[in-house]
Amino acid sequence: MASGSHRGGSFYGDAAPYRSREGLSTRPITGSEEIQLRIDPMDLDDEIIGLRGQVRKLRNVAEEIGTEVNYQKDFLEQLQMTMIRAQAGVKNNFRRLNKNIIQNGSNHIVHVVVFALLCFFIVYLWSKVSRK
Repeated sequence: MASGSHRGGSFYGDAAPYRSREGLSTRPITGSEEIQLRIDPMDLDDEIIGLRGQVRKLRNVAEEIGTEVNYQKDFLEQLQMTMIRAQAGVKNNFRRLNKNIIQNGSNHIVHVVVFALLCFFIVYLWSKVSRK
């Protein structure tokens, strides 16, 4: 980040052992519990540039997320419209089916009853013939 000539050299004086982070240094003041803090402006510029890069990346990610959200929203709206159309089609088909059952349903039941009676009559005749 900053040039190496400023680290631990005469620029910071005796602060090198108390250096906490690049660009920051602490030095106790004699006879007091206060700490003096020096910030290297070159290191802050590098930090700001790094933060700008991270903010730019985050902004790009946020824009991509927004684009994906809009795409999925449109997709879900289309899917919902398709489901509404399908539901209307099924409802119409049920109406037609119920109408046909009402019109032809009694004939169907009559056929089932006649078939059942015919089966019972055949079984009855077969049992009579087989006894003889």
